[in-house]
Amino acid sequence: MSLFDQIGGLLGGNEQAGGALQAVSSLLEQQGGVAGLVQQFQQGGLSEVVSSWVGTGQNLNISPEQIQAVLGSGPVADIAAKLGISPAEAASTVSQWLPQIVDKLTPNGQVPAEGGDVLGQAASLLGGKLFG
Repeated sequence: MSLFDQIGGLLGGNEQAGGALQAVSSLLEQQGGVAGLVQQFQQGGLSEVVSSWVGTGQNLNISPEQIQAVLGSGPVADIAAKLGISPAEAASTVSQWLPQIVDKLTPNGQVPAEGGDVLGQAASLLGGKLFG
């Protein structure tokens, strides 16, 4: 049984949440963890948005178009292919879940120093912190 099958089981069959977790975990790995992703968004002109996810206050929203603009079509197309959905749907899924997942991976308002085990960190969120 793969990690994503296990995650899907923990989510009680919530395929949307499982697919979102898979998409965001893949994205975090591609970008070098939370720190790499934060840097990518800062360079893309969305420092305020990504800082809100890391910080302890309210998370600002991000649009699918902003996801596409910052990440480019390659990573979004990779996620779409992995999930069997269109790139537009992939960007929408990432925009919906990325703020919450980054927020939970930075509980003290600090970006982890290293990329670390992104899948392990994301899976640990399923203990009720993110989806509970």
